[in-house]
Amino acid sequence: MTAEEAPAYGLWLIAIVNAAVFIIFAFSFTHPSTERDWRSFGAFSAFLVALFTEMYGFPLTIYLLSGWLASRYPGIDLLAHNEGHLWTTLLGWQGDPHLSPFHLLSYLLIGGGFFLLSSAWDVLYKAQSTHTIATTGPYAYIRHPQYSGFILIMFGFLVQWPTVITLLMFPILVTMYVRLARREEKDSIVRYGQQYVDYATHTPAFFPRLGQLVSSHASQEESDLQVR
Repeated sequence: MTAEEAPAYGLWLIAIVNAAVFIIFAFSFTHPSTERDWRSFGAFSAFLVALFTEMYGFPLTIYLLSGWLASRYPGIDLLAHNEGHLWTTLLGWQGDPHLSPFHLLSYLLIGGGFFLLSSAWDVLYKAQSTHTIATTGPYAYIRHPQYSGFILIMFGFLVQWPTVITLLMFPILVTMYVRLARREEKDSIVRYGQQYVDYATHTPAFFPRLGQLVSSHASQEESDLQVR
């Protein structure tokens, strides 16, 4: 069997390995300990399992859209792996989908999400160890960088490989993370009182203020010049 004839789906071992690698990678950056942590991590893991099941196992989305795709794009090989990159197919990208703007953007979003998870965990761990509020690193810009990291990663995968199930799961999971964040904030207000209220007043929940990022970058450059 040649490379062109090799099956694009039914590769369950690859699906399992890919899901496991990303789940373990995320676990190493989050270290869930509470019931709330496990709930958020479990939902994220379910998203990854659903994604890689369709990416390498059974292409449910392609199957559901096969009639429409075949009529809209005659001659398309629906079982070719590249056609799973639906955004490039729908917009008529002719080159390698792995080099398309969508795929490259997905790398930035996924990488940025994992970077956010990684940098947030170290700050959160130190704050929990000293029973203080995490306010440095990514917590200086947003109150819930770990949830933002999960959202960035999931959105990145939707940009790279959209499926019916993950498209349905995404808004549900985002809503769940928002609710979990609100519950955490209620607990933090009880624990830290006005100190946390002041922090929350000046720090956005999930997305940093552009002006704050620019100001921080300018301050860092000024500090570097003074050191030199």
